[in-house]
Amino acid sequence: MTDGKRRRGLAAASALLGGVLVLSACSGGDDGASGDSGKGDSQAQVDEAAAKKSSEAQIKITPKDGSNNASINNSATVTVAKGTLTEVKMTTADGTAVAGEISADKKSWKPSTQLERATTYKLSATAKDAAGLAAHENASFTTVAPDNSFIGTFTPDDGTTVGVGMPVSINFDKAITNKAAVQKGITVSSTSGQEVACHWFNANRMDCRPEEYWQEGSTVTLKLALDGVEGAEGVVGVQQKTVTFKIGRNQVTYVDAETKQMKVTQDGKTVRTIPISAGSPDNKTYEGQMVISEKFKETRMNGATVGFTDDDGKGEYDIKDVPHAMRLSTSGTFIHGNYWGAKSIFGSVNTSHGCVGLSDTKGANDPNTPGAWFYDNSIIGDVVVVQNTGDKTIAPDNGLNGWNMSWEQWKAGSEV
Repeated sequence: MTDGKRRRGLAAASALLGGVLVLSACSGGDDGASGDSGKGDSQAQVDEAAAKKSSEAQIKITPKDGSNNASINNSATVTVAKGTLTEVKMTTADGTAVAGEISADKKSWKPSTQLERATTYKLSATAKDAAGLAAHENASFTTVAPDNSFIGTFTPDDGTTVGVGMPVSINFDKAITNKAAVQKGITVSSTSGQEVACHWFNANRMDCRPEEYWQEGSTVTLKLALDGVEGAEGVVGVQQKTVTFKIGRNQVTYVDAETKQMKVTQDGKTVRTIPISAGSPDNKTYEGQMVISEKFKETRMNGATVGFTDDDGKGEYDIKDVPHAMRLSTSGTFIHGNYWGAKSIFGSVNTSHGCVGLSDTKGANDPNTPGAWFYDNSIIGDVVVVQNTGDKTIAPDNGLNGWNMSWEQWKAGSEV
């Protein structure tokens, strides 16, 4: 083959190869021209055409796809810019639907109920822009697990009416090491304008109260803004809620173990005096200001549960139907009706194992007994002040009895 033929053959092969490359590339032109400039112009035209067919709606899902330890309060929010939402679907990983609602302006969506902890959720959202073009967005996330979160069980309950001595008491299910951050996320205020301070009894319990008893008729608001607050290393809060309760009439009862009488006062005036039987000399009743924390028309009292046992290990007493019982301490101090004691003991001798007893009848159905009257006229949060027993003052954390600390001592237990 001559050099001329060889050159013509290579040129033909090159042209053929170039044609193959053109045909396999993602570009093209009407005139079939090739070269860098032609390819760039063609790609730009394709991109421009695709952009003209895309929706301008911009959907945002919070939290972002793949998130772990997501909030159970503020997660699963969907918003859109340059468009309106047309459909949002949310399910758990197993396909269970989660109810939610698109806002009136169709710019946002959120679930109707609080999310569950340690649960994976999937979200699918669709929106349209002004031209009717649809945009889609999908995300999946997992909410914070119980091991990595904490909650506070609080008292009193939302919407209740309580006595003037009722503190706000919060018990956390995890030990709190970052107390200042948690306390900053909790506010307690009253329509009375009273200053409220909080006191940490330990790593799991914080109570809040004013210097003096709550003003009667006032409304107290507890706000928990703990969502995402780190209470301890790797442990965050999940609660975000507001609770309100009302303070009822001002009732304070004074029990005198020496005179064996108790005086029930409302607004500082005595409304009734009732004979009582307090703790015996061997089992004296605690002294101090105590708050009624529970009420039971009838309840069982077994001495073995509070350390009063015989040699056989059984309780020194086991009464299965104690009438009109109201708890004053966690350790077992009650003020309650007594039907088993002689009527003559009330007002004359102290015979109990540490409780305050009032004359009553078996069955708790006689409304005319002193025990029934006091039960019917008492509410959770009322104060019972026990005096002259000869025993020590009850510990402030034994029940809801922080009133036995001075205001200075109380405030010293605050972390903010």
